[in-house]
Amino acid sequence: MQSNRLRVAIDMDEVIADALAAQRLWYRDTHGYIWTDDELRGRKLENLADPEHAKSMEKLLHAGDFFADLEVMPGAQEALKELSQNFDIFITTAAMEYPASCAPKFHWLKQNFPFVSPLNIVFCGHKSILAADYLIDDNVRHFRNFQGQGVLFSALHNQTVEWSPRVNDWQEAVSYLTAQRLAGNP
Repeated sequence: MQSNRLRVAIDMDEVIADALAAQRLWYRDTHGYIWTDDELRGRKLENLADPEHAKSMEKLLHAGDFFADLEVMPGAQEALKELSQNFDIFITTAAMEYPASCAPKFHWLKQNFPFVSPLNIVFCGHKSILAADYLIDDNVRHFRNFQGQGVLFSALHNQTVEWSPRVNDWQEAVSYLTAQRLAGNP
């Protein structure tokens, strides 16, 4: 790893792993909920579901295995391969919210992002501990006290959140980071 390269920390859920699609499928198959994207815009599933159903989902998330078979977000694999040519890439997930998810998430990363070194995978609680130039995340709470630049990755739940810079997909993320690197911005 070269010390002169910019460091990019990248969240997992809703950034490289499509947890929302899996949760929507579970709510549909288990409780019959069929939510449109418009219904979900700016909202979280647990706020739309019956409280008991939301508790069941939370229990499933705490068991950990839910995270083992998520789909990869469109363009994420190609984007991270491209970014890794010019940046030091770290996968950073707030896995301590669901400690049993660590092993399934690690296995998922090895299967879907084998080019990311296990030494560049960070399971943490608060992301303020990260020493990176950029943090790509779908939740602005992770930008609090983060010393670098937070980059909001668009998701249905954060559509009403004001934050700049924001990227809508992996193509935009690569373009943004490449432009920052070429401009000499840390």
